[in-house]
Amino acid sequence: MATRIERRRFTVEDYHRMHDAGILGEDDRVELVGGEGVEMSPIGSRHAACVRRLVRILERQIGAGAIVDSQNPIRIDPDAEPQPDVAALRSRPDYYEHGHPTQADVLLIVEVSDTSLVYDRLVKLPLYAAAGIAEAWLVDLNGANVERHGLPGVQGYSQVVYARRGESLTSTGLPAIALDADGVLG
Repeated sequence: MATRIERRRFTVEDYHRMHDAGILGEDDRVELVGGEGVEMSPIGSRHAACVRRLVRILERQIGAGAIVDSQNPIRIDPDAEPQPDVAALRSRPDYYEHGHPTQADVLLIVEVSDTSLVYDRLVKLPLYAAAGIAEAWLVDLNGANVERHGLPGVQGYSQVVYARRGESLTSTGLPAIALDADGVLG
């Protein structure tokens, strides 16, 4: 007789209650994806430096037109609250003090991949696309390229444009943003 294994899925509210109860601490690097707590990879120095470069570049190019956020939660649906490396969000006077941004607030999202390329490509990008986030960028540190993903749908993004060293990409949704691959990759 085969044993049936049941998984317990969590909602965003469950996830927040676990944090409030001390089950998940502030130092726990866990994000909620598809109702499951997923332990995030440790942040290495290359990854951290790239995130810092992206934040600086985006803040300069966007100016006061949006909030550039780094490694903070985005509420995607009732069972997903990922923490993208960088996000450009619609400006709000309260800076989302009264609730995490949702997919409707996201103008651009960026994932930086050093050790997490497969997870970012197969889990996070499809999650963002299914949520209707218009544009997601993936920085592949090991492959030395930057990818712009657009035209989201339930099956993922149907348009991908690559920039290698010496090339640049312009955002389709925020035309003021042009990223030079060398400047992002360091």
